[in-house]
Amino acid sequence: MTLNKVYGFSMLLPLVVTFASCSQPSPQAPIELPIPAVGIVELEATILEPEQYQLLDIGIKVFDISISEEEALELGEWIFTEIRENETHYLPYVLRSTLVASNQWGPVRVLPLEDPSMDLLISATVLASDGQRLTMHVEASDSTGRLWLDKDYADQSSADDFPVSTRYTPGNQFDSANFTEPFQDIYDQVNNDLVDVRSTLSTEDLVNIKRVSQLVYAGDLAPESFAENLGKNELGRLTVVTLPAADDPQLRRVNEMRQRHHLFIDTVDQYYESLYEEMQAAYVVWRKYSYDQIEEERIATSESYDFNSYGRSRSYLTLTQRYDRYRWSKIFEMEYRDLSLGFSNEIAPAILELNEQVHGLSGTMEEQYIQWRRILQQLFKLEEEVPD
Repeated sequence: MTLNKVYGFSMLLPLVVTFASCSQPSPQAPIELPIPAVGIVELEATILEPEQYQLLDIGIKVFDISISEEEALELGEWIFTEIRENETHYLPYVLRSTLVASNQWGPVRVLPLEDPSMDLLISATVLASDGQRLTMHVEASDSTGRLWLDKDYADQSSADDFPVSTRYTPGNQFDSANFTEPFQDIYDQVNNDLVDVRSTLSTEDLVNIKRVSQLVYAGDLAPESFAENLGKNELGRLTVVTLPAADDPQLRRVNEMRQRHHLFIDTVDQYYESLYEEMQAAYVVWRKYSYDQIEEERIATSESYDFNSYGRSRSYLTLTQRYDRYRWSKIFEMEYRDLSLGFSNEIAPAILELNEQVHGLSGTMEEQYIQWRRILQQLFKLEEEVPD
């Protein structure tokens, strides 16, 4: 993918880059986040593979968005409605990559909807997102209904998170291998919190999670056949009442169906990976320009004009500088409009690929996912009617 569309929208972009590189802004004041920032976090990773019962299958549901209208207008978010929507597919893949990098878990997949075959399901709502801050609410629960996380996370970026190399030009292409996510600390903290919760659970608890998810999936395929296998304990969590025999023909078919299903959601996860890769360069450009705009506004609002000193040359210079900043803010705003449109155009083919290239299915990825589950349910019922 190229960013020619992004670069071709305006001849003003080189001027904006020059202006931004030549200006000497005052040191950045910390953003006052309503939720404390996670700070610098080191990913809790392991070289040795955990025990098999610790390798939970994790599903990360596509994120939701909850940004107030007041905040949207304040931050200019209305310009980036489509970016906001596509961001919900981008951010979960960052979390997915982080969990995989920790080597603490079993397969980790990004999914369009909740999945009954997962041992642990993660969902999140983006509360605020721009070039200088990211705030989200994360929930995680296992197949038994045990709540692992119900927590707000926030992080803020600095100028160091956007080196000169993030100002891409046709001669300076995006290098994903050397790019570090500005808000990586959030994702590292989520992983570490999950590891901490897992460490409080016994071997029996973790084995039960895996057995319950197997039977929850079995119940999704054939509710009437597996209704009696699960019950609830005194805490209201699912637990295994009776476990089918290892050679039970229905359980064997369930495991075969589950394997087919996991092959499908592996394919779904690969499409989210492709979407992430297609979006990344344009998304980084947007974040950098968002960071610049917020910083320009901060500098402008930090300087107040004294009308009693209008005649002084220094005050006149201040007035001129403030006018220049206002003029440049309008240029920035036009650039953001063009970047927003360019961003949406750049990722459109990837979304089209995500939504249409799962063979035999149609509609959005969510619709295809529902169709697939129905197909497996029907197939399981047909196979059940055929004697072994």
